Amino acid sequence: MVSFGGPERPEDVLPFLENVVRGRGVPRERLLEVEAHYQGFGGVSPINQQCRDLVAALEKVVDVPVYWGNRNWHPYLADTLRQMAADGVRHAAAFATAATSSYSSCRQYIEDIARATAEVPDAPRLVKLRHFYDHPGFIAAMADHTWGALAEVGADARLVFTAHSIPLSMAAAAGPRGGAYEAELRAASALVAKAVGADDFDLVWQSRSGPPQVPWLEPDVCDHLEQLRREGTEAVVLVPIGFVSDHMEVKYDLDTEAAAKAEELGMLLARAGTAGTHPRFVSMIKELMAEPEPVPCPATCCVIGSGRPARTPATG
Repeated sequence: MVSFGGPERPEDVLPFLENVVRGRGVPRERLLEVEAHYQGFGGVSPINQQCRDLVAALEKVVDVPVYWGNRNWHPYLADTLRQMAADGVRHAAAFATAATSSYSSCRQYIEDIARATAEVPDAPRLVKLRHFYDHPGFIAAMADHTWGALAEVGADARLVFTAHSIPLSMAAAAGPRGGAYEAELRAASALVAKAVGADDFDLVWQSRSGPPQVPWLEPDVCDHLEQLRREGTEAVVLVPIGFVSDHMEVKYDLDTEAAAKAEELGMLLARAGTAGTHPRFVSMIKELMAEPEPVPCPATCCVIGSGRPARTPATG
């Protein structure tokens, strides 16, 4: 399992964030702002424990060893590959904890694997598993959690699907023909909405972190809640379709900021759970492992303009 990583002690928060944004020119004040979000949760991102939980769940359904390495914090992927090499592992499936196409959710994981492999003598060959945004296991898990949220606020609540916003330039370059990030998220949202019997839904964005002069995908989830309230909507279910675990961007941007906005607006709001360790999601990973080896992404996939990959910070 290849994931993003996150801090697990207050003193680790700033070094972790510096890892995430290294070389990207993110202002120091923005880092300190995001650090405060983490410190509000005791300086601990939920993502690492959720990865441990997913590893434990996966170990119960597959008959091969399961390892876990991160991009931005311990356990780093290169360290995991060293352990795998020492254990005699020569070939492994790499499950990235992101369902869709884009630089941050796909190509950057491919780069992580290549860089870590180059660092480790006798590293095993890793094959990244395919995108799973429309896999029945992912859809079933998200639909199940959406049913649970609808039960809290009423079956007629408006479904609002959310995903991490990215720069428009990155969105345009996602996938071999461009536009795949938004298209895949919209397709996944439509499948979940159909599964719960909803005739309509919205797809909105959250967790923007770039400079204001750079256009990103809109509307922002809180702005959208305001628009829905003006139109008379009284109850909303937020479905974090762009995330597979309840990490900091879910806990803060949805459970804190969006929840506060809904309360301010006098709206009922419930947030659906992420796929997490739902049994259908766990079995999906096993099913992906049994598929033929995916065709590698073309070199032109998820790059921008001159061929340089797009980059955006995330918080994990």
